[in-house]
Amino acid sequence: MRVAPLRPGSYFLSGNAACAEAAIHAGCRFFAAYPITPASDIGERLARRFAGTEDGIFIQCEDELASMAMVLGASAAGAKSMTATSGPGFSLMMENIGLGIMMELPCVVVDVQRGGPSTGLPTLPSQGDVLQARWGTHGDYPMVVLTPESAQEMFHCTLRAFNLAERLRMPVLILSEESVGHTNEPVSVPDAHAIETVSRKMTTVPPLAYRSYEPDDHGVPAMAPLGKGYGVTLTGLSHDERGAPRASDPENHQKLVERLFAKVEAHCPQILLYEEELTEDAELVVIAYGAVGRPAKAAVLQARQQGLKVGLFRPISLFPVPEARLLELARRVRGFVVAEMNAGQFAREVERCVRPVPVRSLSSLAAVHKPEEILHVIEGWAHVD
Repeated sequence: MRVAPLRPGSYFLSGNAACAEAAIHAGCRFFAAYPITPASDIGERLARRFAGTEDGIFIQCEDELASMAMVLGASAAGAKSMTATSGPGFSLMMENIGLGIMMELPCVVVDVQRGGPSTGLPTLPSQGDVLQARWGTHGDYPMVVLTPESAQEMFHCTLRAFNLAERLRMPVLILSEESVGHTNEPVSVPDAHAIETVSRKMTTVPPLAYRSYEPDDHGVPAMAPLGKGYGVTLTGLSHDERGAPRASDPENHQKLVERLFAKVEAHCPQILLYEEELTEDAELVVIAYGAVGRPAKAAVLQARQQGLKVGLFRPISLFPVPEARLLELARRVRGFVVAEMNAGQFAREVERCVRPVPVRSLSSLAAVHKPEEILHVIEGWAHVD
């Protein structure tokens, strides 16, 4: 059954449906994936939309390795491309995500997280892929990771992910969760003219002068259209600006990887995004992201009603870590509580940034925290001298 395009207005959508619709608004016209709970309905909706009025391609692949490879190939050919998966499939994609980083191919990867390890809990939420999202493939590399808390934010994060991928010429990850992907709630779809869309920078030099990895002033190489006489080299090997392999040249590799990091750092003002509530006079700050941000906000408001000076810091861009802002908060608060659906993965990043200010990890491995669970920890902290 085909799905009609959404006109500007308010709709009752799941996070997964909002992701699919936003991808189309961002210009995505290629989607490849292998079915997996709880991410399959992103692809299902895109398949129906592409079969309707949108000029797009949907491919159900034989596995996640193939789907990630196809996404990279489509990007190299000029298409805005995306895939969606969950934990086990995310693991299988890692090698080709690393290939995309080295080849500098823009694309979006959505991980609708579920409980693990292994097959784990296919129908329950988790945030257990946080450190995998940052360090899942081998080597040293930068990564941009976004974490929406709602269907509305999933819409905006998907738009943002495509724009960042195109601007930075790299894969960008969205860490969603089953609870976000399958929660139906109001989503406002703006007029298409009000949606910012970014397209990759294309070279303006003649074919004989083009170098596949020659960076601009912001460290990002321009791409070239295929089939127009340009010699384009894409390789996973360490390479020079022409794309020629330099696999035995450590100095060249140092320069290459440092540039990959530098281009992300240079664009941090466009990447970093977070929400703060009541942090101006806070003595304790609760840090939560994704779906946990919602009960965390409720707990903070309840604590304020008791006269406790508590604030909320909710990173929407999880990586790069907003280190400068965390350090500013650490200079004037007594402690942090990090609530997350894992065994304390992002809490380790917070500890690294705010040391020696104490950080308490409040973990839940297979369910979104209840506000009273977070409030109990806040109250316990308030009674510590």
